[in-house]
Amino acid sequence: MRTDTIYVNSAATWLPPRRQPPSEVGGTPEDTGYTMLAVSDGPSAPEMAVLAANAALARAGWRGAELDLLLHAWSYYQGHDFWSPAHYIADQLGAHDAMPVGIQQMCNGGAAALQSAAAHLLGDPTMTRVLVTTADRFCPPGFDRWNSDLGVAYGDGASAVLVSRTNPAEPAAPVPAGLRLVSVTSVSAPSLEAMHRGDDSFGAAARAAAESVDVRRTKRAYLRRNGSSGYRTAERERLETLLGLAMKEAGADVGSPRLRCVVLPRVHRSPLLSVFGPIVERLTGAEAIDFGRSTGHLGAGDLTAGIADLLDREMLAPGETALVMSTGAGFTWSCAALTAPEPA
Repeated sequence: MRTDTIYVNSAATWLPPRRQPPSEVGGTPEDTGYTMLAVSDGPSAPEMAVLAANAALARAGWRGAELDLLLHAWSYYQGHDFWSPAHYIADQLGAHDAMPVGIQQMCNGGAAALQSAAAHLLGDPTMTRVLVTTADRFCPPGFDRWNSDLGVAYGDGASAVLVSRTNPAEPAAPVPAGLRLVSVTSVSAPSLEAMHRGDDSFGAAARAAAESVDVRRTKRAYLRRNGSSGYRTAERERLETLLGLAMKEAGADVGSPRLRCVVLPRVHRSPLLSVFGPIVERLTGAEAIDFGRSTGHLGAGDLTAGIADLLDREMLAPGETALVMSTGAGFTWSCAALTAPEPA
């Protein structure tokens, strides 16, 4: 989806100060490639989202009361049953005139929320300022951040991205260091949804099949029944399609000096090296960047946290473009193209 008139005015990631290395838990059954994971000993996921949102609002010089829409995405438990975390976040920010909406697309949720934010801004001329937040806390007793899943370990944290139709490069804009959101592209493979369902029957309540989340069990059940070749083929095909579309929408050619980098999702080192990296190299020729080794996979927040990293590190010179990737169960893959505005 082309989003040329949409701008990221600011972005922020809130990570807890504590980091947990594998040695603290006696190592892990597989070498996931993470040096440590971000661990929250206090704030819940929605509380972390408020912290990230307040940081993003302060950087943009916005107030919560000026927001028209708030989209909150998550992949794991938000602290209460039968409850809307999006409305809590809006209330805490003073965004009492904003429409709070929850986005539940597993670990691709941040990308889905950003794509939805852009669609609202493009389709509704009365809407001008939108906040996207993500937050997850993968804590016991329901989740073992190192061992609940195959191929990924999970860190706690939140992200916030402010988007509008206002060009942050214009002199009247409050923050001149934003990014133009050129496009957000997504592809999916719904036939792979059973990887997170396995052989389990549908339950009547959360965690009816097991006391804690155990994606290793469901993935192994799926692989016993279907083998691994189908998933691997689908992943490669979808990633090639995704990057091809993203490059076309960004108007970028392979090896273009204006394409500064591709930010990878914060998943297991093995698929980054064997699948994501080679495809990125072949289709873009750009540097692949992995921000996740010292944080872990941030649930729904990989893509939005990646945008915050681009801004925090001032990685893009005027006119340069970055692609930021995301993946989530189901499966869905997304890619946002962002360009640093050039002076008028």
